[in-house]
Amino acid sequence: MISVVGLIVGILLLISGATLLVRGASALAVRLGVSPLVIGLTIVGFGTSAPELVVNIVASLRGATALAFGNVVGSNISNVGLILGIAALLIPITIKGQIVQREIPLLLLATSVITVMALDGPLDGLPAVIGRSESIVLLLLFCVFIYSHMLDLVKTRRADPLAADIEDNPLLDTRSEGRVPWLLVPAGLLLLLLGGELTIRNGVAYATSLGVSPAIVGLFMVAVGTSMPELVTTIVAALRRESDLALGNIVGSNIFNSLVVLPASGLISQIPIPRGGIIDLLFSLVLAAFLVLVFFLGKARMGRITGGILLVAYFTYMAVRVASS
Repeated sequence: MISVVGLIVGILLLISGATLLVRGASALAVRLGVSPLVIGLTIVGFGTSAPELVVNIVASLRGATALAFGNVVGSNISNVGLILGIAALLIPITIKGQIVQREIPLLLLATSVITVMALDGPLDGLPAVIGRSESIVLLLLFCVFIYSHMLDLVKTRRADPLAADIEDNPLLDTRSEGRVPWLLVPAGLLLLLLGGELTIRNGVAYATSLGVSPAIVGLFMVAVGTSMPELVTTIVAALRRESDLALGNIVGSNIFNSLVVLPASGLISQIPIPRGGIIDLLFSLVLAAFLVLVFFLGKARMGRITGGILLVAYFTYMAVRVASS
């Protein structure tokens, strides 16, 4: 019971820390004259993934690599299956611009690359791991992605709905931060570190008490908890009928998880793929492929029925995965 309470407190601290960090860093960037588009793409976009990044770094430093792996893959699964499913149930999502259409195949590519890396060892009769060399390759892929993404946004500006939605993001309204936004940045970092430590310590303890792998706790409890910033951002964007921002937030977060969060952990300590991890990656790959089919064969539109299918698939997989563990 104590470990469950500690896990929940840790996740709440992570979410609070990420919020403070985004608000403070955005306010400082505005005062320095940075473009709202750049702030929205970098600080706000990456800040919502700060909980996953901190959890994985702390987990790798403590040797809890199974939980780190489960957090990344579970976050990607919950982002598409749970969060995007809920958003589509609320408001049908339609892609209006070209940028998000380009991101969806990139998500499929990134997920495919990680799956192939995980299968490389077993195909040669070796253990399945994500090592330092694979991590460097993933980070290099992210550099290519962010360069092309920023180039697209700078070129299109408000010609693309995603660029307009990013600049209108309510998180960029930093007028309420007063004269001391710089205090929010260290406060946010401190809460992130405390939350990460509490989450990992209690997550491992809770998994031990249940007699399951920490990957299961990371896959569903920690992953869903650290995805709360994406949930809020996506639902707000959907209700404001900013479909490109709602979908772009999910796809961008999954790409960041795959090409930054996972390799950041792998550089610290190689990540052995836990039992059932290959299946988790394959399910994540199926969800990414499903998005490609929906938006490229379904007139770039995701309706409520499709959202319901995603939710059913997510909860069914969760039930089967937990039962099999």
